[in-house]
Amino acid sequence: MTASLQQRVSDRLHQAHGLRVEKFETLPGGHSGLTYLVGTDGGDYVVKAVPEGQRSIGRHDMLRQATILSALADTDVVVPRVLEIDRTEPAWFAMELVEGESLEPVLDDPAVSADLAAARMLRAAEILPRLHRVDIRNLPDAGPVLGPADELERWAKTLRAVPPELVEGGPELLDLLGADVPDPIEPVLVHGDYRLGNIISDGTEPAALIDWEIWSIGDPRVELGWFLVFADGSNFPGVGREVDGLPTRETLVRAYTAGGPELPDLTWFDALGRLKMAAIMGHNLRRHREGRHHDPDQEKLPATINRLIETGTSVMATMG
Repeated sequence: MTASLQQRVSDRLHQAHGLRVEKFETLPGGHSGLTYLVGTDGGDYVVKAVPEGQRSIGRHDMLRQATILSALADTDVVVPRVLEIDRTEPAWFAMELVEGESLEPVLDDPAVSADLAAARMLRAAEILPRLHRVDIRNLPDAGPVLGPADELERWAKTLRAVPPELVEGGPELLDLLGADVPDPIEPVLVHGDYRLGNIISDGTEPAALIDWEIWSIGDPRVELGWFLVFADGSNFPGVGREVDGLPTRETLVRAYTAGGPELPDLTWFDALGRLKMAAIMGHNLRRHREGRHHDPDQEKLPATINRLIETGTSVMATMG
């Protein structure tokens, strides 16, 4: 499989760009499709490919990722430059390798210094409006607009597929969220997993926003609520760390709004972000225990799942 893809990439980059491939190595850590580091005589690139036997659908839809990256090339959203797209299945695309660090301060190793983590998180909040100001009329293949109710149902399905004992209190949190769904506001381009772990940083400055598997047109508060989950390491007992000096929720929201009007009902989206993370972790733990994806580290998740559901429920209680 790899040899066949390597040959396809080598032939295409040589024919289209005069580049000779000198290195073709798997990059670890990707959760959708296949990711490779490709060294050429004209520089290094990243190739994302659909696995052999799969098509560009769902989480394997490399072409959709390439489409949004290409559409953002002339905006002020920092993304890798797409070099080449091969639409023949199994499809792949090549993009520039952006140098820098992409680490989640409360989760990833090696640990980021507290000062650097705080500066990066604040800067990420400050530039998020760039993404949300993109003219969505210029985005092809955007799919349906997802309002708050759609987002809730999306992650409710994930949660409901998890054995109840792994997500205790989850159904009750779902009921609380479902009983008070906010009205949608003007839809925007939503990355879907906006956090420092998906931002390549050069020092404190974001150099590229990566991993566009689940982008959509939706509510900007969904994005912000998810981002805020990672601003507090106490949300991740057993799997994460608390980092002194990270910006508070209020500071990050102010950085995002930059003195503009307050976002309505943001507390609801804060709780939704916690439910979403609990559902994802519950799903991953279930897959491990069923033997579908062996990963003993998943056994560390129950405390975090419980914490997220408990704090999400507490957050909703403040809305009463």
